[in-house]
Amino acid sequence: MLEGAVTHITETDIVLRIILATVLSSIVGIEREFHHKPAGLRTNVMVGLGSCLFTLVSIRAADIFPDLKAIDPTRIAAQIVTGIGFLGAGTILFEKDRSSVIGLTTAATLWVVAAVGTAIGMGLYVEAIVGTLMVFFTFLVLSKVVNEVRKRSHGHLEHGDTAMEESK
Repeated sequence: MLEGAVTHITETDIVLRIILATVLSSIVGIEREFHHKPAGLRTNVMVGLGSCLFTLVSIRAADIFPDLKAIDPTRIAAQIVTGIGFLGAGTILFEKDRSSVIGLTTAATLWVVAAVGTAIGMGLYVEAIVGTLMVFFTFLVLSKVVNEVRKRSHGHLEHGDTAMEESK
């Protein structure tokens, strides 16, 4: 440990954070891989792990340079959000033949995995684990709700719901 350390983060804690970021990101990535999504296991792991590492580097910078008051470990989190937004934008596509946008959930998943990695890097384990659980709640439970809502909305159109057709 460095003398005058601000964060008191041990090397064991660093290793545990990196492993946890990899495990939680893998869990999300496996689910995405199972559903044949473009950002699968490896992409999600790289995003979660990278976010964790960037966060750890910023925390360690505060340890290494305790006399530099301008070092703010939270600034890196803002840069992670920006960078992942750019990466996520690359996964969003417009399909002209279907007049639809695809990839929004993929982009949002990368964003959340980056947040999980950042939380782990900061040592916020409960937040990271609960966040990962909420990803699964969204994919497993809310996906069924979305499918049911879509089925019912198509049923209204098929049975001559004039209010919907008049609003077009």
